[in-house]
Amino acid sequence: MEMDNVRVIAINPGSTSTKIAVFQNDKAVFLKTIKHTSEELAPFPKIADQFQYRKNIILQQMADAGVDLEQVKVVVGRGGVLKPIPSGVYEVNETMIHDLIYSETEHASNLGGLIAHDLIKNIPGAKAYIADPVVVDELEPLARIAGHPLFKRVSIFHALNQKAIAREYARAIQKRYEDVNLIVAHLGGGVTVGAHKKGKVIDVNQGVDGEGPFSPERSGTLPVNQLIKICFGGEYDIKQIKKMVTGEGGLVAYLGTNNAAEVEQRVKAGDEQAKLIYQAMAYQIAKTIGEMYTVLKCECDAILITGGVAYDKMFVSWIQERVYKLAPVQIYPGEDEMRALAQNGIMVLKGEITPTVYN
Repeated sequence: MEMDNVRVIAINPGSTSTKIAVFQNDKAVFLKTIKHTSEELAPFPKIADQFQYRKNIILQQMADAGVDLEQVKVVVGRGGVLKPIPSGVYEVNETMIHDLIYSETEHASNLGGLIAHDLIKNIPGAKAYIADPVVVDELEPLARIAGHPLFKRVSIFHALNQKAIAREYARAIQKRYEDVNLIVAHLGGGVTVGAHKKGKVIDVNQGVDGEGPFSPERSGTLPVNQLIKICFGGEYDIKQIKKMVTGEGGLVAYLGTNNAAEVEQRVKAGDEQAKLIYQAMAYQIAKTIGEMYTVLKCECDAILITGGVAYDKMFVSWIQERVYKLAPVQIYPGEDEMRALAQNGIMVLKGEITPTVYN
């Protein structure tokens, strides 16, 4: 296909932002990050209820920028909490739409495929895909054991960005991703820390709804007995407890904000409570990095720290001082997800990869 005038739209709904981009080949011709405060999202009881709100913002931003939708051939959304599937590109179909809408796990990434599919309705010949969704599952058998046969550990993490950053690091040291061992910590609205062994994420905390470090808006692993008492104490219903764990936990619960930059400023202004909580979040992330180091049997080429919170040098330094002796630490602030999404779409157009059918 002649690619000079062909454009790909990438859509990445996160817990606290909606990112949109238009790529022409490898060049981004339009990039926009729209921040969402807790107050703006409060009117929506469920994340799926944010669909129209976020879609309208995307359309308005592209219209304001003069984006010509007729040149768009592919819209790639961030993958959501679907059934466990291998890494790859998937065309959005009715089965996927159903699973995204009725997913047991609420997550902003569920909106990616839904919005992509809706956008192509008005773009003749365009197709909608997702790539490397959060449910990419490469766990080893040992990592699946939870501690009781009624429970099992599952793989839900920032797969797209973790893999994109891991590949970028491997290229920088002139090695293949499949030939290195890495620990990648994604620090965003949620936090996931993955053990990457020779191209596969063999273990990772399920940071979407309740495992690992707390984050700007997730409670992470909580004391089990105390949680059981709250669940059966009669003061909170199931919806309130779910929000306590995902959406209104972490920094939101302690400090009333999901904005790490705001917390950083409060710490620098002398707020001792903000400092204690912010340091505790870094402390828990460092502990989880240590866990993944043992998963890799202490054979780790590098520790990569990425995501929006990685822009905060003070916060990152608190993690580094605890893990720097394990392996070299490299910082990749933000994420490379928009380019990764677009590149997957471009590879489909060029025939370099074949989309997989989601079933």
